[in-house]
Amino acid sequence: MTHRIYKAICTVAVVVFLCSLALIMELLYNYFSAVHLKQMKELAGMTARGVELNGNSFFDDFSFDGCRITWIKSDGEVLFDNEANADHMENHLEREEVREAMTTGEGESSRYSNTLTERYVYVAVALDDGSVIRIADTQSSVLTLLLGSMQPIFIVIGIGLGLSFYLAWKLSKRIVKPLNEMNLDHPDEKLVYEELAPLVKRLNSQQRQISIQRSDLQRKRDEFEAATSHMSEGIILLDEKGSILSINASARRILKTTPYCVGKDILLFNNTYELQDILQRARNGEHVEKPFATDVGSYQINVSPIFSGETVTGTVLLIFDITEKEKAEQMRREFTANVSHELKTPLHTIAGYAELLANNAVKPEDIPSFSQQILADARRMSALVDDIIRLSHLDEGSNDMEREEVDLMQIAREVVDGLQPLATELDVSLTLTGENAPIFGIAQSLNLMIQNLCDNAIKYNRKGGSVNVDIQNHDDEILLTVSDTGIGIAPELQDRVFERFYRVDKGRSREMGGTGLGLSIVKHAAMLHNATVDLNSIPNEGTTITIRFPKSEE
Repeated sequence: MTHRIYKAICTVAVVVFLCSLALIMELLYNYFSAVHLKQMKELAGMTARGVELNGNSFFDDFSFDGCRITWIKSDGEVLFDNEANADHMENHLEREEVREAMTTGEGESSRYSNTLTERYVYVAVALDDGSVIRIADTQSSVLTLLLGSMQPIFIVIGIGLGLSFYLAWKLSKRIVKPLNEMNLDHPDEKLVYEELAPLVKRLNSQQRQISIQRSDLQRKRDEFEAATSHMSEGIILLDEKGSILSINASARRILKTTPYCVGKDILLFNNTYELQDILQRARNGEHVEKPFATDVGSYQINVSPIFSGETVTGTVLLIFDITEKEKAEQMRREFTANVSHELKTPLHTIAGYAELLANNAVKPEDIPSFSQQILADARRMSALVDDIIRLSHLDEGSNDMEREEVDLMQIAREVVDGLQPLATELDVSLTLTGENAPIFGIAQSLNLMIQNLCDNAIKYNRKGGSVNVDIQNHDDEILLTVSDTGIGIAPELQDRVFERFYRVDKGRSREMGGTGLGLSIVKHAAMLHNATVDLNSIPNEGTTITIRFPKSEE
């Protein structure tokens, strides 16, 4: 705007300056022309009086000073001319100034030369005898006057234009300065120019609308961020070029980016072929669902294009974490395979022994041992099925089991009393120590938890060993500790003992009738009570398992 104002002022200044220069030159030319004509008339009058008094002898001592003087008779014949031979000159009766002088007493005329740079001015005065004295002199044209005054004119033009340009620059800056300093947030705070009142009013109205829209947009953005920031699914909004417009915390964690990634191309943070392919397909208007693996985990990415009419103007990416789902599916497959394997062995044994008995292929004295084996395997299968049912029940959350306030010490006492015969049979000392510990929980699950811990501690112990169950009631938690002096667990195996069907000593476990699900049941029962399980074991020295029950207001 400053440049346009400056250019307009300079243009006006140049036009005014040139027009003024032309007008002044014209006035000066007219003024000097009038003075020159007056002088010529005076000279013509003096010459006429001199000729009337002295006749032709007047010209003998006359100083012509560059003027041409011609004396013409009343019939047009030239009597005298100071620049040419009068005898050879043509008749001047038809000359305009001569004819006018003969008619009115005075005459004048002007004629340009062939170059148009000089003008001849003629002044004629009639004498008493009818003759005419004519004075002729040259007069410079406007162009000659302009060319002759070129140097001072250029000086004046340079000074004038320089001053005009400087003043135009200062004036344009002064005009624009209040506009540049206008407070656009409150344009009506100070009215700069009265002429801008409609514009200021319009700006103020638009500013209020923009403020309302900005507040509404910020509110919606805050709502969107609040809704998506705590989602486990990743949400990413891209523009038509693939630059990130919005990304929530989960998506940043998956792509390992920071909040400063907004505005940058998503391929800068993950440039895999799979992502390039699904983004390109989304730009072509396709909805894409595809597995997407990172070093963090396994995900499924759903990509949907955003249309404006028939044009794709953006892309929405939804990233679902399917790591746990895949783990659960893997565990289900492994669980099914393990169950099949665990049931297959005793079923084969039962089927084989039963077939021998049915075909009378067994000696009478071997029938009791065969029957005992069939019974043992049947009980083992029954125990396995029972543990599978219990574990499935715990997986479902045991919602049908009633929670109530029970005494953990009382439950532990019942379990210890029930396992004393087994401990005695295996020559293991089983003791209970501690204090009463009221807890709000599921009595059946707590009983199952303690029973499995104690059962494992007894069966995987050595002869003459011991198992101690201890209950401690602290201010913020209740501790259930089961320690034994058994075979222990190697450090590299301690993270796996809570897996389903995992056995530290497989041969001994089957010999003792174990199903491999005991510690899995313990882990799930602890989870139902928001408890944590700590395992500390030293091979050939013993194992200590501590379950920490947090106290709640309930």
